[in-house]
Amino acid sequence: MGYVIGIDGGTESLRARLFDLEGRSLGTHAVPYETRFAPGARAEQDPRAWWEALGSAVRGALAEAGVAKEAVDALALDTTCCTVVALDAAGEPLRPAILWMDMRAAREAEEVLATQDPALILNGAGAGPVSAEWMIPKALWLARHEPEIFARASTIAEYQDYLNLHLTGRRVASLNNAAVRWHYRSGIGIPQTLLAALGLEALAEKWPAEFLAPGTVIGPLTPHAAAHLGLTPRTLVVQGGADAFIGMIGLGVRRPGELALITGSSHLQFGVSPAPIHVRGLWGTYADAVYPGRHILEGGQTSTGSIIAWLRRLGGGLDLERLNQEAARLPIGAEGLLALDHFQGNRTPYTDARARGTVIGLSLHHGPAHLFRAFIEAISLGTRLIIDRMREAGLVIEEIVAGGGATRSPLWLQIHADAAGVPIRVPDIAEAPALGSAILAAVGAGHFPSIDAAIDAMVRPGQRIEPIAEHRAEYDALLERYTRLYETLRRFREESAQGSR
Repeated sequence: MGYVIGIDGGTESLRARLFDLEGRSLGTHAVPYETRFAPGARAEQDPRAWWEALGSAVRGALAEAGVAKEAVDALALDTTCCTVVALDAAGEPLRPAILWMDMRAAREAEEVLATQDPALILNGAGAGPVSAEWMIPKALWLARHEPEIFARASTIAEYQDYLNLHLTGRRVASLNNAAVRWHYRSGIGIPQTLLAALGLEALAEKWPAEFLAPGTVIGPLTPHAAAHLGLTPRTLVVQGGADAFIGMIGLGVRRPGELALITGSSHLQFGVSPAPIHVRGLWGTYADAVYPGRHILEGGQTSTGSIIAWLRRLGGGLDLERLNQEAARLPIGAEGLLALDHFQGNRTPYTDARARGTVIGLSLHHGPAHLFRAFIEAISLGTRLIIDRMREAGLVIEEIVAGGGATRSPLWLQIHADAAGVPIRVPDIAEAPALGSAILAAVGAGHFPSIDAAIDAMVRPGQRIEPIAEHRAEYDALLERYTRLYETLRRFREESAQGSR
């Protein structure tokens, strides 16, 4: 019996899980790290904290599982995507990493869209907008605002690439990350004309020259890395990708009609298509980014679980179980509250980096549970908007398969099912990115001939939540108010900006 490790580098912590080849989680350990926030929707992390967390997490998972290090055949990483690092020739960080949710490059994103380069077909059929989250706007910001750092950087890449470099000594990028966030297109490669239009040709030389598909072996652990992780140098490192996309694999979503819903600090929604689809207000489709020969259509919400974390911090550590219980007793609409979930901007369908969250209807009667429910309803309505846009594009959505932290709350699941009007299935292992990484590790180690075959062996069915039909009309009405609130606040923001000039 072989064993593999799936490593999930998230926004708030890094978690390692050790699995057997039937998809059973035998040991897990998580290590948190700090995010530093600053005005202008900025967010940064120290890459060295990721490396330290990786060593502690893998050692902790091994200890909990009671598995000998010699029995671990391979590991693979998924990490946050568009978390951009600038590294010197030795692979050490020149500055803190610019986290995926950082919106400082909003102006640069607008300039990327203004080029109208053919590579922008991945951004809503070329109509945009382009997100400030993506690689090129952030690299352009770095070149303009920190030119000495940009010039000194031997490598500009991602969280995952930094860890893989230190694990194996190889400077490689994930085809998954590049296809979904670097404007890399299958059969064409990196967007040379887009970079030239922005005067950013130097970035192409700073990106890794090799782009490896998920499931491809990068190489064995270096002796230094093996010692750091408590493993042996025979352990293989296999290419992973962006956490949510690798979560598709862990959820077993691979066919048209299925929608992957990855929950955590943010929400991501992925549909599978046998052919390309490019539609305004959604991203993609991305060819070969997860599965060979298949296309992925993407929606996403920037702030979801992070809003709940913010509410709990604001309340001095509110008890999550109690919030769930009290909010479940409230009616749809949280007794007059309506929220927007755009705390760090809107990813889709508006792709509005300057959008912000709000709550209207507050009175002295309302308490934390009202806010909690209003935020969940707002997040669920944002998911519904994305599903509606996918349906308009011709993608059939018959079932949502959900993973991540929100699946631990029956209230979250029921509200999401009701708002979308679609059943939700939660597999036995809801921490889908880590399982997806483990599946890729098992494929790279040669235990299965394909990702599909590994899914058949390692993903096990779980519970199913049906939407309550009687709730559909109320959520339809709430959706109409939710969309009008965004438009009203967008106009207010634009008028305020004009008035301040």
